[in-house]
Amino acid sequence: MKKIAFVLTLLTFFFASAQEKLDEVKIENKKRGIQKSLSKTTNTTTVTSKELLKAACCNLAESFETNPSIDVNFSDALTGTKQIKMLGLTSPYLLIAEENIPSVRGASQVYGLSFVPGTWVESIQITKGAGSVVNGYESISGQINTELIKPLKDVPFFLNTYGDSGNRYELNTHFNRKLGQHWATSLFLHGNARVGKNDMNSDGFLDNPLGKQLNLTSRWQYTNAEKGWVSFFNFKYLNDQKQTGQIDFDPNKHRGTTTFWGSEINTERFDFSTKTGYVFKDMPYQSMGFQNAFSYHNQDSYFGLRTYAIKQQSVYSNFIFNSIIQNTRNKFATGLNFTLDRYNEWVNAADFSRIDNSIGSFFEYTFDNGTTLSYILGGRVDFHNRLGVFVTPRFHLRYNPWEFGVFRLSAGRGKRGTNLFAENQQYFSSSRQFIIQNSGGNLYGLDPEIAWNYGVSFTQKFRIFNKNSEVTFDLYRTDFQNQVVVDVLQNAQQVLFYNLQGRSFANSLQLDFNIEPIHQLNIRNSYKYYDIGTDYQSGRFQRPLQARHRFFSNVEYETEATNKDRLWKMDVTYNWIGSQQLPTTQTNPIGEQMGVMSPAYSLVNAQVTRVFSKVFELYLGGENIFNYRQERAVLGTDNPFGSYFDSTLVYAPVFGRMIYAGLRFKVK
Repeated sequence: MKKIAFVLTLLTFFFASAQEKLDEVKIENKKRGIQKSLSKTTNTTTVTSKELLKAACCNLAESFETNPSIDVNFSDALTGTKQIKMLGLTSPYLLIAEENIPSVRGASQVYGLSFVPGTWVESIQITKGAGSVVNGYESISGQINTELIKPLKDVPFFLNTYGDSGNRYELNTHFNRKLGQHWATSLFLHGNARVGKNDMNSDGFLDNPLGKQLNLTSRWQYTNAEKGWVSFFNFKYLNDQKQTGQIDFDPNKHRGTTTFWGSEINTERFDFSTKTGYVFKDMPYQSMGFQNAFSYHNQDSYFGLRTYAIKQQSVYSNFIFNSIIQNTRNKFATGLNFTLDRYNEWVNAADFSRIDNSIGSFFEYTFDNGTTLSYILGGRVDFHNRLGVFVTPRFHLRYNPWEFGVFRLSAGRGKRGTNLFAENQQYFSSSRQFIIQNSGGNLYGLDPEIAWNYGVSFTQKFRIFNKNSEVTFDLYRTDFQNQVVVDVLQNAQQVLFYNLQGRSFANSLQLDFNIEPIHQLNIRNSYKYYDIGTDYQSGRFQRPLQARHRFFSNVEYETEATNKDRLWKMDVTYNWIGSQQLPTTQTNPIGEQMGVMSPAYSLVNAQVTRVFSKVFELYLGGENIFNYRQERAVLGTDNPFGSYFDSTLVYAPVFGRMIYAGLRFKVK
């Protein structure tokens, strides 16, 4: 841990020194909500808790609204589930971890991000491109790692309440206590409920699901700096219940009938994880860590007359050893990890149960001259009972050609097995027939997905009119050697799954320009262009429901604090989303068709926070303030059990304007 503390101190000193030179005066170090380091080898953005407080961040899925690196979309018109994308690819192509332990995967792929309350999060690290081989082989477009609040850093008591015009209410409490010299513990309690029915477009279907969630976490931290030990122990329990469908649907009366269409998605989950690290006392540059996790995930659900149940039991272990080669410029990490997943999966009466297991070893070499150049060269070899034996190479490079400028390059390979039904649950809320074109593969008759990701990035910090500014250019390409194609462009009554025959690629260009025109006023602007093509059976098309052009702007202002620490915080976010390719509806009758492309539209979110003191604040905000709505989001509403029912053609908000308010209180 001494090594880690030393590195953190070094990075903080570097950033602070750079900031002082930019401003040409010595100022008090005030951390930004989104931080980008000039000295980190990977293209990583750190989102701090300060940034998360700028929006209605009820859970992790909603924590990216003010971050231009992540795109947030609704997966369908009924469940209210927010789906994230990076580099134009959906979340299954991301490695999502909690404190560097893979978390949102398998059965939790669709809803897992909504199972992490926003108030629990200390920071989020977003890495573009192929990430470190230490964390696994599955990441293709990037990695998202969430750090929870540490018991040694938490306040004794924290309270957050929240309510919005969509009849959603939320309560978060944290209890923290230090136990002697080496131990500390935290208890996180979260509960939310949506108790009112909303149908803003009068189509007879709920815009957001009714539901309730109970979420508990007990964290324990042991630290003994003198002996070089630090350990974390986490116990979690989750119970999440959702009900959606037609307004008049009553599950006690109408489940299994065709009187009204309805759906219930009930999830229960247990997690236990440990992390233990040791820094060798006489060799602070040498350390080892051991991560272990066990999870039990049980989802019981139905969608109209379709039933879907999945139970996943997982075990994960990872051993990491860190040291140097001759000097601290040359570092390496090596180790072993093991994963076991037992799936019991039923789609109607069909059994798709299986057991997956893998064991792998990795080695990662890092060179850093301490000033202008660093690179990471890593590789791993894995044996998987379904994916076979394979090698995963990764490479990252950083070069600082001049002061306050950084150039980065990355390349790497990723491989993953698709969880076909768990990742595409939204299509259960339609009349589409699932057709798997079996090719003899080991996963649902399909082959694993394999892709290469390449990227370059350049960031330059400078001054305009004596004010701090920053410009970033990111260009990434993902090439699939094989992909499980989800085809909704062939027939409106079907969703086809088959191995890629031809090409599939995703090109992503992002330009960011940030400026602080006056003191305490920060403006972030971002333009993104996506060229994403896949060879479907009917030809090459842009990926459905993916805008080719997007523009983002965020304006943040904070007043100076008074003697009593009173201040105002104001934040406005603007998103412009371009036209999107829609799944085909051309095989439907004219009255049940939508266009080939969606219209472009804009969204504005805003929040005002009044800080009364260091322990108490109130906030008021709004999402989609100008009330843009997709008026027709569900086809076949007159006969939801017929052939033309489809709730997956969602390109824009359905509910419309949402106003929320809340308070935060803490005892220090």
